[in-house]
Amino acid sequence: MQFSNDPGGRRGAMIALVLVLLAAAPAAAQLPGGGLPDLPGTGGGLPNLPAGGGLPQTPGALPGEVGGRLGRGLDAADPVGRVSELTTQRVEQLRELVRRNPRELDVDDRGSPVVRAQILAVEPTPRSLAIAEGLGFRLLRRESEGIEVVVLSPPAGLDVRRALKRLRKADPAGDYDYNHLYSGAGEAAGAARPGPVLAGAGFQASGAGLRIGLVDTGVDPRHPALAGARIEQRPFAPGGLRPAAHGTAAASLLAGRDGGFRGAAAGAQVLVADVYGTGPTGGSADAVARALGWLGAAGVPVINISLVGPQNAVVRAMVRRLSARGVILVAAVGNDGPAAQPLYPAAWPEVVAVTGVDRRDRVLPEACRGPHLDFAAPGSDMAAGRPGGGYATVRGTSFAAPLVAGRLAILRRQLTPEQAIAALGREARDLGQKGPDKVYGRGLVAADLRMAPPAARK
Repeated sequence: MQFSNDPGGRRGAMIALVLVLLAAAPAAAQLPGGGLPDLPGTGGGLPNLPAGGGLPQTPGALPGEVGGRLGRGLDAADPVGRVSELTTQRVEQLRELVRRNPRELDVDDRGSPVVRAQILAVEPTPRSLAIAEGLGFRLLRRESEGIEVVVLSPPAGLDVRRALKRLRKADPAGDYDYNHLYSGAGEAAGAARPGPVLAGAGFQASGAGLRIGLVDTGVDPRHPALAGARIEQRPFAPGGLRPAAHGTAAASLLAGRDGGFRGAAAGAQVLVADVYGTGPTGGSADAVARALGWLGAAGVPVINISLVGPQNAVVRAMVRRLSARGVILVAAVGNDGPAAQPLYPAAWPEVVAVTGVDRRDRVLPEACRGPHLDFAAPGSDMAAGRPGGGYATVRGTSFAAPLVAGRLAILRRQLTPEQAIAALGREARDLGQKGPDKVYGRGLVAADLRMAPPAARK
């Protein structure tokens, strides 16, 4: 949700920032065991694919056309040509996911992962469907969660990239897109690390009586921090509901309460839309859109989306519709580095875009930047709930977003969406350049909600 543009940085400053990023240790190195969580379709666990642009080509290509297109798409989107080791690792995860699931996954013309052999049509007219049928497309299914989406299968022998071009050329009035995959924008794994307790007035805020939406993985409702929060969950991806680290951490930061641990809106009811399930196509655009439609129909005033991906017509249409109804949508800006292209839904003007800072209130070096950025919030060196109980040290813009969403939900009790966002802006502590900027937005909020893991158990 754009407030204003700052003058911007020079290319030299951008390169300097990236060099700092290259010197920084990846988030994975801060987690016990040193490894990244597994991906859907590669053994399970936390989804953490790099979606959209801003990623470099790394050594070792996928075989055939898919590998070449993936590399070219990622190279073209990286204007500086250097990104962090963390991002390189996530590119490798993306490559591995596509490599292991060639029957289910493909890439678009920019290298972003998509569901193979599926084209999405947004609220198509009878004429549009007739054109598609005349070209040999087959209707796979109709979905209606707020907007009608028709999933089409291309004619035999036509890959998804050529199929989309053919359909758009034949029906320029239609609204068609790939079924992109969206990914988490942070990591939550391993045992908790020691650290200082940071507490403040925010710990006293109660979310009792509030309802907040969460688009993520499934959540472990048995975690002690969520005992006082009513968790309602619904699956939107193949394989059904699956509690995982990413969603459980986000839910605890939204509404958790356990001893010294408090979420931003402690005790609120959280409606969880699991868009990942258990298969390799988890996080698809149609799943995200249907999840948003369900939450909109349920009447939640604020929705947290800690996912990132490319522009997509279906998700875009749903975001616009919910925003027009007065729903506040909050999203993480992503962790693809300061030189990355904007990631969505955070980069759309209807969405409140959130970045993360460390315990010294410095922006995370891997965080994306841009004029669309609205607020900064704690995004590392803090506790969040993990499946099975206990707490993990989390890192990423994914975990800053729920703190902002919870704050806005509390403000939304008595204010309009515009008034709530303006009120949060007045709470923000200016960081970086004076006034709104591309690194911290309007400034830091919810700094009092960062809690170190040992303190969470007291």
